[in-house]
Amino acid sequence: MAIKRQDRLRRKRVLVTGGAGFLGSHLIDRLIARGDSVLCVDNFFTGSRDNLAHHQPGPQLEILRHDVTFPLYVEVDEIFNLACPASPVHYQHDPVQTTKTSVIGAINMLGLAKRLRARIFQASTSEVYGNPLVHPQPETYHGDVNPIGPRACYDEGKRCAETLFFDYRRQHALDIKVARIFNTYGPRMQADDGRVISNFIVQALTGNAITIYGTGAQTRSFCYVDDLMDAFLAIMALPEDVTGPINIGNPGEFSMLELAQLVIELTGSKAGIKFLEPVVDDPAQRRPDISQAKALFNFEPKVALKQGLERTIDYFDGHLRQAKP
Repeated sequence: MAIKRQDRLRRKRVLVTGGAGFLGSHLIDRLIARGDSVLCVDNFFTGSRDNLAHHQPGPQLEILRHDVTFPLYVEVDEIFNLACPASPVHYQHDPVQTTKTSVIGAINMLGLAKRLRARIFQASTSEVYGNPLVHPQPETYHGDVNPIGPRACYDEGKRCAETLFFDYRRQHALDIKVARIFNTYGPRMQADDGRVISNFIVQALTGNAITIYGTGAQTRSFCYVDDLMDAFLAIMALPEDVTGPINIGNPGEFSMLELAQLVIELTGSKAGIKFLEPVVDDPAQRRPDISQAKALFNFEPKVALKQGLERTIDYFDGHLRQAKP
C-alpha cells in the first residue's frame, strides 16, 4: 500500500491542448500509461473523441471542449500546448483563426503557466524555417518565410508563438520547452487532412492515382509518431535551463516521387502517379539537423520509413473499410 500512495503523490495533472488530435491523442496515451492524470482540451475542429475512445472514463482522463483563444482557468502541474491545425487543408480553411490559435492561444496558455508556475511545452514546427536556404536545418537558422503567402497563417503564427514563449522566459522566468516538429505520420492521421503521407496512402488504397504537386523532386523527412512521443517526454524532462528550441524529426530524406513509389509498392496500387501544378510556397527541401536532441537526450529515431508506412497503411485500410456503407 505504501508504494501505491507514493505513486499517487508522484502523479502529475497534465494539461494537453489539442489533445484529441493526431499527436495529442498519442501523447495522452503515453501520459496515462505512466500514471499521470490528464486534462484534454480541444475545440474538435480537427480533433476527434474517437482518438481517445480506447481510454476508459475515469480520474486519469478528463475531456473539455474549449477553444484556447479564450482564457482557461484550471489547476495543473504541466502544460503541453499542441492546439493548432497542422495540415494545409485545415489551417488554410480559416487562416485568421489559425493565427489566433497560435498567437492568442499561446498567450492564454503562457498566462496560465505563469499563474501556476507550471512548466509549459510548445509544439512548434519545422515550418518556421519556411523554404530553407540552409540544409539540413539547425535550430540556429532563422528561416526564409513569406509573411504574406497562403501558408503564413501557420508559419508566422508558430514563429510568433515561439517569440512569446521566449519573452515570457526572459520577462517572467517561466519554465518553457520548445520543440520544432518535422513531418510526422502514423495512425490517427485524418484521411482528408491534405498531408502528403495520408494523401498518398488514401489515394493508393482507394484505387486513385497518387497526386504529386510539381516534379516530385522536393524532399521531406518523415518521423513516425512513436519516435516523436519519445522526444516530447524527454524534452519535457530536461533541466529548467534547457529551453530549446529543439528540432525533432527523422533525418532520413526522401523525394515525393520516392515516397509515392514506396506507397505504391506497399499497397500494391495499380493506379500510378499524376503530376499537378506546384503549390505556392511549397518548400523545396526539408530535413532536420537533430544534433542537439542527440546530445541532450540521445535521440535517435527507431522506426524506418518502410516500417512506419506499413503500420500507417494498416490503420488507413481498417479505417476506410469501417467507413464503407
